[in-house]
Amino acid sequence: MKKLILSMVLISGLTVFGSCNLISSAGYNSKGLPASEFQGEISDVQDPKIDHSLWTELLRKHVDDKGRVDYKGFQQDREKLDEYLKMLSSQNPSESWSKAELLAYYINLYNAYTVDLILKNYPVESIKDIHAPWTKAFIKVGDTKISLGGIENSLLRKMNEPRIHFAINCASISCPNLRNEAYTAKKIDQQLEEAAKEFINSDKNEISEDSAKLSRIFDWYEGDFTGDGKTIVEYINKYSNTKLKPNAWIKYKDYNWNLNDVK
Repeated sequence: MKKLILSMVLISGLTVFGSCNLISSAGYNSKGLPASEFQGEISDVQDPKIDHSLWTELLRKHVDDKGRVDYKGFQQDREKLDEYLKMLSSQNPSESWSKAELLAYYINLYNAYTVDLILKNYPVESIKDIHAPWTKAFIKVGDTKISLGGIENSLLRKMNEPRIHFAINCASISCPNLRNEAYTAKKIDQQLEEAAKEFINSDKNEISEDSAKLSRIFDWYEGDFTGDGKTIVEYINKYSNTKLKPNAWIKYKDYNWNLNDVK
């Protein structure tokens, strides 16, 4: 009996680990799309290549101030969403694009096509109820098809900007809120800074001086936040209203994959 229980525990642990590992590494294939490892600060772009105003219009109409999404409302605006998706897919990003332009493009591409994925399967309780949501290459960029996981892991995460984890939204309660405006090359550094502060100080983390229960995002992508040799505590303290002590006790919260739908 003891051996049976131990085996069940090990299998359960491997299943959880495997699931988390799949989520954090899904879609490692850039499909030849540009994702240079930019260094230094992001420079504003005064004359951006892409106009994301239609996405802002849709987000302001269908995302509330808590980041919840009115998917039924999005369905009624399906024609406008399809117009925006078609515009995104018609682009051919290249190495000549600035970091700001690429970041804004890939973040909006990820978020808009996540909404599209939910709408194609709506009503649905969780994005995880959809077959291969992060690994299926259903997103067209020029002549290339790429997955959500590919955009996140092989493009955005390669750009030396950990704040992208607070900007992309996986349609779940525990995800960072879907911002109710598009990311733009003109002000993306400011937008990412605001997204980081909002997420870290939200109820998706519980922070006191001596301890913290952090979003599982900081566990799955720890290397992205500590790549410069700093600790998770040091990264959190850059944005947290409550500063953690260097030896603070850290634990990670369970992730709520229920759909971030307006109720």
